[in-house]
Amino acid sequence: MKKQNLFEQDIYSSDRPLADRMRPRGFDELYGQEHLVGEGKQLRQLIDTDKLTSIILWGPPGTGKTTIARIIASKTNSHFEEFSAVTSGIADLRRVVKEARERRELYQQKTLLFVDEIHRFNKSQQDGFLPHIENGTIILIGATTENPGFEINAALQSRSRIFQLEKVGDEGIQKVAKQALKDKERGLGNLGLKIAPDALRELAKLADGDVRTALNTLEIAAMTTGEKRTIGHDAIREAQNKKILSAYKGGEEHYDYISAFIKSMRGSDPDAAIYWMARMLESGEDPKFIARRMVIFASEDIGNAAPMALLLAVACFQAVNLIGLPEARINLAQCVTYLASAPKSNASYMALNKATADIQEMKFSGVPKHLQNAPTKFDKSLGKGKDYKYPHDYEGHYVKQEYLPPELAGKRYYEPTNIGAEAEIARRIAKTREKG
Repeated sequence: MKKQNLFEQDIYSSDRPLADRMRPRGFDELYGQEHLVGEGKQLRQLIDTDKLTSIILWGPPGTGKTTIARIIASKTNSHFEEFSAVTSGIADLRRVVKEARERRELYQQKTLLFVDEIHRFNKSQQDGFLPHIENGTIILIGATTENPGFEINAALQSRSRIFQLEKVGDEGIQKVAKQALKDKERGLGNLGLKIAPDALRELAKLADGDVRTALNTLEIAAMTTGEKRTIGHDAIREAQNKKILSAYKGGEEHYDYISAFIKSMRGSDPDAAIYWMARMLESGEDPKFIARRMVIFASEDIGNAAPMALLLAVACFQAVNLIGLPEARINLAQCVTYLASAPKSNASYMALNKATADIQEMKFSGVPKHLQNAPTKFDKSLGKGKDYKYPHDYEGHYVKQEYLPPELAGKRYYEPTNIGAEAEIARRIAKTREKG
């Protein structure tokens, strides 16, 4: 059977987007992923020797996942099938498997199946690949912008090698742009355009590691440059309109950004915290998601060291709901700077974890009789509530009494710090314990 070459398709016609026309035809044109496909690297060796097993290509948009798959198609002796999880379903998989099985039996030819955005298949749909990977009917190449640890089921992960692609650096973006302006066959070379150095730097900055975004921006700027013949800084800015950041909802950087945000607040750095918050908002993050995380943070990391933190965080969430963007940014800014600057304590959270651990690990003897509810005479006849001491009947409204089950008598869960308002709580608890 004839070896496939996807680059023989008519992808160079001017009516196709520049990013598609300039898609790398070989690894020498692919920038930013040398750690995977450079000479001697593992993925490159598997491809060059045609010994590829099932793989997952994981990385941000515009970094070369589809390109790598198509380069594999041009180099392998296997049949290559491609579909997107956005537009395809299990019926398509059944068709591919049926044809792959026939191809293997008739021609002893393997089938490579490239599934773009494989994370769009739910976990049970992903299970549909397993038997066909196991018996060698297909070799899977999955592409995803999402963290495989979250979005790809464990069984599929265990049968695949995961390769992580990185954002393309500014130097790589600039090389691609220069090549596109020079290339007369696939690019914009016939227009005779140049690009100013500051415009080239701006293009790389705005692209934020996404080659597709860079080429789309360059193409629009080229169309609007007119007779100036040199693409300037302003043309790039106008073509982009607004920097497209990469905190895609549900994407890997979505989790990285919120992680950096929370860790900055926990580290009492209001400057870093507000930077990450602003970056998330500029990226299109849901402000209610940010506000919810601050409500959690107020109890988990501040607690009783600054009890007002929870009240402010809840009020901020309500304000975001009531007002919405863009004005709610101001409410978020006030809350995040307060939380980051507040004294910190996780004593309440740790107390909860310790109590939960004892619940899960220790045998429970039941609620002590003196603490049980006794609303009826019958309950009282069973001894419920007997010998309970009502604290308000005693001096200082306190009396020594055991409230834990016998197996946990004397156990201490909450150990308040001497930080902020919690220092006063620690003083009161110590004084109360002395009375005992």
